[in-house]
Amino acid sequence: MSPLGTEARHVLEAVQEAVPTLRRNGMETEKQRWLVDENIELLEKAGVFRTAVPERFGGLDLPVAEQAEILHAISRGCGSTGWVSMVWISSAWIVSLYPDRAQEEVFAGGSVRVSGGFTPTGTLTPVEGGYRLSGSWRFNTGVPGAQWNIAAAMVEHADGRQEELFALVPAEDVTIADDWDVFGASGTGSATSTVKDAFVPAHRVVDASVYDAATGDRWNAEAKGRNYSLLSYVLATCAPVYLGIARSALDLFLERVAGKPITYTNWADQREHPYTQITVARAANQIAACEALSQDWLRVVQERADRGEQLTVAEKATLRGQVGYVVEATKDAVQMLFDISSASTILRSNHFQRAFRDISALSLHGLLTPTSSLEAHGRVLLALEPGTDYI
Repeated sequence: MSPLGTEARHVLEAVQEAVPTLRRNGMETEKQRWLVDENIELLEKAGVFRTAVPERFGGLDLPVAEQAEILHAISRGCGSTGWVSMVWISSAWIVSLYPDRAQEEVFAGGSVRVSGGFTPTGTLTPVEGGYRLSGSWRFNTGVPGAQWNIAAAMVEHADGRQEELFALVPAEDVTIADDWDVFGASGTGSATSTVKDAFVPAHRVVDASVYDAATGDRWNAEAKGRNYSLLSYVLATCAPVYLGIARSALDLFLERVAGKPITYTNWADQREHPYTQITVARAANQIAACEALSQDWLRVVQERADRGEQLTVAEKATLRGQVGYVVEATKDAVQMLFDISSASTILRSNHFQRAFRDISALSLHGLLTPTSSLEAHGRVLLALEPGTDYI
């Protein structure tokens, strides 16, 4: 990987210093089903929520590879904190595709937390100057601590044509249900959010052209270097969360195994058992291979953006398939380590079991589930259409 820029290095160093605290706060984060304040404050101080904000608004405007490395580090401390950070950062980048007036409103403070419900379960009704928005969105990660929220909704035009649009609303327009109670990634606060008859001005509503970073009426529409393909960018920022959780699980296993006997056997130190040695090597190599694979797609994504080009269909499908493979392979690596862990691993106070549950839960995410992702990749490899618009 290319050396980090100065700003990214400073953020990363601050995050790495915070990792023990993020990990220590894991149990309390789970209990309250939302990030403890200290986690948010540490990341805010580190500059994490400025990473995707354009420089002209006081942000760091880091390239996607540097964002990914920071997310990887956060996730080594706490999977829930990593996942929420990913959503807030990637959604802030999405705001950079909105018209100038919207960007000026959202990025006014230089650091911002943006959540989003991207399943179009809302309705937009055209009115003078904009729209009225109503609807509910499930699994809205990070919404309890977000300052803005992106809501996908359908609008019916006068000619009967229906269109999916993305409305940007301030936190005060959003109500949050107390319905997030899950076995993994439980600190993400991915509750149902609801908006009732809120006015959204026209400059805070964009159409599906954002998928190709093609929205007009914005200062950075032709800028090179950060106009990534939306879904490819989102996938590229999701993957480091899985990689960070898996790397954390490996670290935690290695910390605990030294001198640990294998119960009801004559093995006084589990490290001496060949099966332990082989399993640890397999898990470590699987994680390292996934980390190396991620560097390839991050390079392709950035090179295309630097040239002012969009990824090809084949490149998008490949990226989705490879991210799906990373989700599958990192989950399997953590499972390998879990299977050779002692019974005390299931204690809530043991951080390993939280990594195991977090990666298991996050592997079920609809956009990232390995089966669908690998299918799209395989179809393209076989000279077929991807079979999905979500690449």
